[in-house]
Amino acid sequence: MRFVFKTSYDADIRLFKHRAQAVWYGLLLLLLVLATPLYFVAIGDAYLLGEITGVLILAIAGMGLMLLTGHTGLPSLGHATFMALGCYLNINLLGAGVPWVIAFPLSGLIAGALGTLIALPVLRLHGVYLALATLAMSMLTSDFVVMAEPWTGGIAGSAVPDINIFGIEINRYATPFKFYYLVLFVAILLVWFYRNLLRTPTGRSFTAIRDSEISARAMGINLTRTKATSFFLSATAAGLAGALFGHSAGYVTNETFDLVMSITLLLMIVIGGLGFIHGAFFGAIIVGIIPVAIANGRSFLATTFDVNINVPGLESALFAFILICFIMFEPMGLYGRWLKIRTYFELFPFYRKDMFKRQKSYLKTDRVQ
Repeated sequence: MRFVFKTSYDADIRLFKHRAQAVWYGLLLLLLVLATPLYFVAIGDAYLLGEITGVLILAIAGMGLMLLTGHTGLPSLGHATFMALGCYLNINLLGAGVPWVIAFPLSGLIAGALGTLIALPVLRLHGVYLALATLAMSMLTSDFVVMAEPWTGGIAGSAVPDINIFGIEINRYATPFKFYYLVLFVAILLVWFYRNLLRTPTGRSFTAIRDSEISARAMGINLTRTKATSFFLSATAAGLAGALFGHSAGYVTNETFDLVMSITLLLMIVIGGLGFIHGAFFGAIIVGIIPVAIANGRSFLATTFDVNINVPGLESALFAFILICFIMFEPMGLYGRWLKIRTYFELFPFYRKDMFKRQKSYLKTDRVQ
């Protein structure tokens, strides 16, 4: 593959804006492929490697929600439903003898198709009404899993079969490094697809709908078809993440993909930065670190000061507090903060705070909605 770096007028349609960016991403990929597994081999601890794998799975689901909410402007609190669809479809296909290399992508595509059929009547709603409709869908997921007991195992749950790729057995606990590489490969593939999608007319139509539906319609964009396409791609990514999440957990029940999972995904992309691919990864890192930090903090206080802090709902309260802080003080998220810092040093001493001032007014064409 040959990357051409010319003037800045085509920066938005190139895969990398400049050669230095390509080098930095290449070094990051080299770090993830070589340095991270070698480090955990050296220390002999696979626990942290499992946590990093979990962060990558959350990032895959976050990219799906980012495409729908961050780039198309359609808020969703029901993506745990599509993760559940992908997970249980993958389990049943593997149980029927379908090879994993076929069952895995097929489960994501079927989850995307079913999600689109479910969402078509919902997509006529806007703003908070759309969020409430998807919230109801997420709340019904647990009941659906219980009612579909022959396929899901109901309350008792279902064991997730191991991955077998051309005779290579992959298990999250027995072979954590193989599972890490598999999840990393899927994440890289989705990032490549996502980045290229945003450079196409379809990807730009997503952004146009997010900024102004009336203006997008005036430019000839079919709103229903474009929203359905965005929902299909988003639900497909969530279905793939759900299948990988099932393999990571090893056993899933009706409580695995609950409302908290949907809220966590939304929290993740808000913290990371809405409208940026990087935001899905930054948010996944924060969401993955918080439970570990709380557990380690409890252990430290119990060991050092003989204080046992066991407050029910502490994790959820901390998530809510962080979300409120980001909405109030940094609505662009962690990646937005990084953009501000980078711009400050690039333009110093001509940087001004109002450069990133949040627009509080609507377009005149959107006030009628």
